[in-house]
Amino acid sequence: MNKQKVTAIYARVSTKGKQTTDSQLHEVKQYCLARGWENVAVYSDRVSGSGKQRRPELEKMVQDMRDGKIERVVAYKLDRIGRSLTHLCLLVDEMSNLGIPLVCSSQGISTEQNNPAGKLQLDVLKAVCEFERNLIKDRVNAGLNAARARGVRLGRPTTLHEHRDEVMALRKKGMGVRGIARDLKMPPSSVQKIVNNEEKK
Repeated sequence: MNKQKVTAIYARVSTKGKQTTDSQLHEVKQYCLARGWENVAVYSDRVSGSGKQRRPELEKMVQDMRDGKIERVVAYKLDRIGRSLTHLCLLVDEMSNLGIPLVCSSQGISTEQNNPAGKLQLDVLKAVCEFERNLIKDRVNAGLNAARARGVRLGRPTTLHEHRDEVMALRKKGMGVRGIARDLKMPPSSVQKIVNNEEKK
C-alpha cells in the first residue's frame, strides 16, 4: 500500500551567531496546520555563511521529491531554499517538472495550480531563472572572448607533440600521411598537422 505523500517543511539557518530553526519552523508549521496540511516531514540544515557546503537535509528532500514521497514544499522564505539564485532556479525547475508546488509562508508565494496567482508566480520565477541563466552564459562567453583576445589557448591541451618523433620517422621513410595515420592509428588530420609544423621549421 502506497504511503500518503507528505508536506515537506525545509528550514535553513547559518552556523554564525545564535540562529536557530525554531522560529522558522514554528511559523511554517502553524501555516501548514491552518491549511490542513497535517502530514508533514521536516528537513533542517545548519550551514556556514559561505553557502557552498553540502546540505544533507536539502539533498534528502530532493531525493524524496524524486521518489514521489512529497506533495508540496513549504519554506519560510525563498532564500532559505537556494544557495544562490542559480541553485534556486534549478530547484524550481525540478519541482515544476515533478508537479510539486513551492510555498513560502512569510512572502505569500505559492506556485500551487489551484491558487489563482500560483501560475503567475511560477511564470515569474521561471522568467527570473531564465534571465539569470542568460546572464551566466553572457559572462562565460565574455570571459572566453577576453581570454582569446589575450592569446590564451582554450580547450583540451594538444598531445600531438607526443607523436612527433614517430610521425617524422615514418615520413622520412617515404610514407604518406594516410599510411602514417593507419600505422599509428591516428587521425590523418593530426598527422598532417604534425608534418606541416615540422616542415615549417
